[in-house]
Amino acid sequence: MKIMFVSLGCDKNLTDTEEMLGILGASGYEFTNDELEADIIVINSCCFINDAKEESINTILEMAEYKTNGKLKALIVTGCLAERYKDEIIKEIPEVDAIVGTSSYDSIAEVIKKVLAGESVQEFKDLNRLPEITTNRLVTTGGYYAHLKIAEGCDKHCTYCIIPKIRGKYRSVPMENLVKQAEYLASIGVKELILVAQETTIYGKDLYGEKSLHILLKKLSAIREIKMIRIMYCYPEEIYDELIDVIAEEKKICHYLDMPIQHCSDGILKRMGRRTSKEELIATVNKLRERIPDIVLRTTLIAGFPGETEKEHEEMLQFVDEMEFDRLGVFTYSPEEDTPAANMDNQIDEEVKEAWRDDIMELQQEIAFEKSESMIGRELLVMVEGKIANEPAYIGRTYMDAPGIDGNIFINTGEAFMSGDLVMVKVIGANEYDLIGEVL
Repeated sequence: MKIMFVSLGCDKNLTDTEEMLGILGASGYEFTNDELEADIIVINSCCFINDAKEESINTILEMAEYKTNGKLKALIVTGCLAERYKDEIIKEIPEVDAIVGTSSYDSIAEVIKKVLAGESVQEFKDLNRLPEITTNRLVTTGGYYAHLKIAEGCDKHCTYCIIPKIRGKYRSVPMENLVKQAEYLASIGVKELILVAQETTIYGKDLYGEKSLHILLKKLSAIREIKMIRIMYCYPEEIYDELIDVIAEEKKICHYLDMPIQHCSDGILKRMGRRTSKEELIATVNKLRERIPDIVLRTTLIAGFPGETEKEHEEMLQFVDEMEFDRLGVFTYSPEEDTPAANMDNQIDEEVKEAWRDDIMELQQEIAFEKSESMIGRELLVMVEGKIANEPAYIGRTYMDAPGIDGNIFINTGEAFMSGDLVMVKVIGANEYDLIGEVL
């Protein structure tokens, strides 16, 4: 029996997919990327914002056609859309044979057995449990880097976000489980670990009574084969001194922090349910840059939150100009049903939201290009990601860039490298968001 997986949404969803692949591989199933060859298709869905929801629904409908046009025997939907809209999926898309909730994907092998036996399955365990995984993941990111999901769920309850309702309360993965998983990943060639969760900064507080990310980082740094550790999804108000110290002192930890702030206006932050202020954001950024001078800060913003005024938009532009974030992304506000923000007064027109997003991105583009130019002459450790076809050149990433979301460095060399090799490179040029370098 051949199974095809479609993994949508974030890197946290991707780790769930990889764990399901590991479970099914250990159960004797084979995998395919060809819809026409698949006996079973599993779609790990997303519904974080409207665009993600539409992509998930369209993918399910597209795959459902292979019930008549291919050899497909079973269509299974897992993940966030399955958790949130199970009744609608059952009613509107009868081709779906099974729906599996976000905390129940460890039952995927049993679900498939039931479906192949002719059952229609809905698998929804306690939303606040952690799936029990006893098999090794099947890494899909190329083998030299992998995500390590250190926690599930969220307790923040921001007014625009549905995650706590579809992923449950915050619960940390026990440290010994994470170290064991990291050791396995290292044994199969992974050199860069990317720590992810809905929020990484409060890791361990529920298990150990205090924030313990700095302790976990030290344990992961002790794994000899791991060369780089990158931290994503750090809420600014939860960044603490011991964490900053470990990032500064441990050589394997990238001087890179993904710190989504969403806005800077105190009024909007309060309406968003965020637990910080503009003054605190500035203090956190300044502290990080003072303690770790070469740190790269990535953030995300929301344009057009309900009630946002032109004045608050201008305040955001001034903030971005002054803070000079190294990496920055902007989403237009997406009203999600069952969230407080969706029912707020003064919803912003889509055209205004898009114009405000474009304003911020144009400003950030100038900042990013200047920062790229300032890198010329720097010598950096680069992870090779692949060769450029028909050119004596490779593409790679420095500590400043997370895979899939940030820039790259193009390396001119006649030498032979493999994906995952680490080489010292001198930056000799810049092209917008990307750098150009030569091997030292």
